[in-house]
Amino acid sequence: MKKTILAVLALLAALTATAAALQGEQQALAGKLVRLHVVANSDSEQDQALKLRVRDAVLEASEGLEAEDLEAALPRLQAAAQACLREQGSGDPVTVSLGEEHFPTRLYDNFALPAGVYRSLRVTIGAGEGHNWWCVAFPSICFRATAAEVQDAAVSAGFTEEEVRLITGDGGGYVLKFKALELSLIHI
Repeated sequence: MKKTILAVLALLAALTATAAALQGEQQALAGKLVRLHVVANSDSEQDQALKLRVRDAVLEASEGLEAEDLEAALPRLQAAAQACLREQGSGDPVTVSLGEEHFPTRLYDNFALPAGVYRSLRVTIGAGEGHNWWCVAFPSICFRATAAEVQDAAVSAGFTEEEVRLITGDGGGYVLKFKALELSLIHI
């Protein structure tokens, strides 16, 4: 009985240490990227299609920008989103803001991002009550990229080899997920 309790305590200590290390890696990674988060007015088919058009307009308007330029570019990005809506015959208002948001673990085609708080360029259309869409805006890996393109974008943005491995899964191994850790990051 005593050996079992000691083994359980040792396992819990190892899991806690691993969770702390993963949280540190996520926070370092989060400091190097900006996620684009576009929220539709509603879940109607029309509003969901508008969301994707607005996404494209914002991405086009942000071409050539660096992450540190985003704050000054917010009026330009909002104007691009608003113009897109008007061109589509929508009278919905749109807000574009820069802040921090909690994101769950997100698996893309060729990479994954751990749950945590990330800097976010948020575009909210109308009431913002519809399904959302997100990607990594800086470095720009928003659309389906090959694994090599994801790696190249991350390296050119200054990611370390370890951070590139964290998002691409290179090197195999296991992906450890701790629901309690993901939930605790919401409150950080």
